[in-house]
Amino acid sequence: MPFFHRLAAHAAICLALCAPAVHALAQTPVQAGPGAWSANQVWANDTTHGGALNGYYYWPASPPLLDNKRALVLVLHGCGQTAGGDVINGSGDAGYHWKAAADTYGAVILAPNATGNLYSAHCWDWAAANRSRSYGHTAVLLDLINRFLNNPQYAIDPKQVYVTGLSSGGAKAMVLGCTAPDIFAGLGLSAAPSPGVTTGQISLVPSGYSASSAANACSAMAGSAAGAFATQITGVIWGTSDYTVAQAYGPLDAAAMRQVYGGAWTHAPAVSVPGSGSDVRYLDSNGKVRTSQVTVTGLGHAWPAGSGGQNANFVNATRVNYPAFVMDFWFDHNLRVAQTTGPGPEPEPGPGPGTPPPFGCTTSTASNYAHVQAGRAYLALGYARANGSNQLMGLYNIFLSSTLAQTAAGYYVVGGCQ
Repeated sequence: MPFFHRLAAHAAICLALCAPAVHALAQTPVQAGPGAWSANQVWANDTTHGGALNGYYYWPASPPLLDNKRALVLVLHGCGQTAGGDVINGSGDAGYHWKAAADTYGAVILAPNATGNLYSAHCWDWAAANRSRSYGHTAVLLDLINRFLNNPQYAIDPKQVYVTGLSSGGAKAMVLGCTAPDIFAGLGLSAAPSPGVTTGQISLVPSGYSASSAANACSAMAGSAAGAFATQITGVIWGTSDYTVAQAYGPLDAAAMRQVYGGAWTHAPAVSVPGSGSDVRYLDSNGKVRTSQVTVTGLGHAWPAGSGGQNANFVNATRVNYPAFVMDFWFDHNLRVAQTTGPGPEPEPGPGPGTPPPFGCTTSTASNYAHVQAGRAYLALGYARANGSNQLMGLYNIFLSSTLAQTAAGYYVVGGCQ
């Protein structure tokens, strides 16, 4: 069964991540939601573009993953799309495929419709010259965030608020992250034109426009909130067959955010992502992962929903599952939530690597996530370690696989039987 459907194991993950462990166990469990998309809601009036912001939210019945508080994810559709027809696609989990990710992480998802009819395609106002918090879509979207933050029944953690979107929605997500870095701990930008370009420049990066141009535009939006960039992270994703939004905007957006965050950078080797993706992550001078750049081979101008998405109207169900991927990225690298875990299991007496086992040695090859759930490994600060030997296996997720050999009761080593 896929990672994001394993709700039965979710409570165990929550207990492993809550910090400190003893305190988390003493907390009162947060209220469970209905585990279904809401009916269409009507929120704030848009005094700039007209109409009232409306849309849907998903309140999971599963517990939250971090610190006994829920994450809140704002998901913005692209031009020519609607929240009800493309992000959620009715009561099921087609569309952008967010329900499963929400269930896994115990997160609340917001899926609003763009007010007005900007650019004649119901787009978000990402290219507006006025980017203050009190103008246009920025104003009504921040009002929406505050409605959920201020309602105690949702138990939203203000340190776990994220925004993502496709195309104009991705560009607007970047604008929101730049305008209100104190609100958004993480961004997820899919096929997103950069701030400072016009709607007529989305298919080709204009001459003279660079990552520095985008970084300067971003920094200018933040004003007195610029200090919050120190704890913000950004993921970007784009397809090699996207001829609507220039593919060059993807790495440009990531480079711009690194300039905004400041300091020296190193990047890790590219890692394969299921669904024809390749991810390159950049670490700051403190060794913290701050940006992710995913290139998806063969993906056109569409939201990468992964298997289960609707595969129509700018939604692609044949490539990377970006909701699952970006949630994993945000949760593993959130810099605003203390993710200290309790100590792992103490090594048990028994043979170590290379020692003949007292009983038949067996091996298991699986994702690091599956090893932890099966009790062969444990989670420590975002990494999986083998039970008994405590050997490092790599990041705790569904994308990295390891082979473990059981050489004694409760004792595992990385690699095969000797």
